[in-house]
Amino acid sequence: MNSWYRRRYLDLLGSIYIYNEHRGYTAIDRILDAVRMRWPEDAALIARIEKHRADERKHYMMFRRWFERRGVRPLAVDRTCGHIDRFVGIMFRSKIDDLDPQQIIGRDDLFERMCRVISLTEKRGHRQVEILLRHPIVRADTTLTKIFRIIEQDEPSHWAPYDDWLREHGGRQASWWERAIDHLIHSELLFLKLPLLFLRPGLARVRTWPDEGDTHRRSQDAVSLVASA
Repeated sequence: MNSWYRRRYLDLLGSIYIYNEHRGYTAIDRILDAVRMRWPEDAALIARIEKHRADERKHYMMFRRWFERRGVRPLAVDRTCGHIDRFVGIMFRSKIDDLDPQQIIGRDDLFERMCRVISLTEKRGHRQVEILLRHPIVRADTTLTKIFRIIEQDEPSHWAPYDDWLREHGGRQASWWERAIDHLIHSELLFLKLPLLFLRPGLARVRTWPDEGDTHRRSQDAVSLVASA
């Protein structure tokens, strides 16, 4: 029973993380394209967002290799388990894929809102990783522990460019109600959705890896895949 519980917990944990990492870097791709068009001269901002994107892709690939070594694919969780999906849906009343990046980047008030959403999501992720690194089931898996250590080190540079942009352009930082929404989304996943998924016996695994359908695949991704083979 303990062995089954441990496998199920890690399966769900890895599946939720790989989903969120994939949604993260594919969403940043669209924002990054828009930032390059509006502020092509702001090389520092572009470089910092590019690093954020590259880290999210790196994290995704680490989880993918973790699953591949175990000989299984992730469980088929959907956007109801995606923190950024839920946050964007509430704050913009739209799915991520339906947002127009040009509209977001073209209006300072909308871009400020997006910066706050991304910043809060990244800070929430950092706090959650710190908790997971103390979890006995996670600590028993040395590879997964190493993955979370890397994420823990990377995360602070992820919210920094968005917080800095808000300060430099006179935008406000996150309000109490935006923080409350972030907390609500996290609590909903932790105390409602995760237990329901845990007890759902017929939860299938994905047939294809999420990145197989990427439309913004970068050439360096292909190079890194060959190098890691």
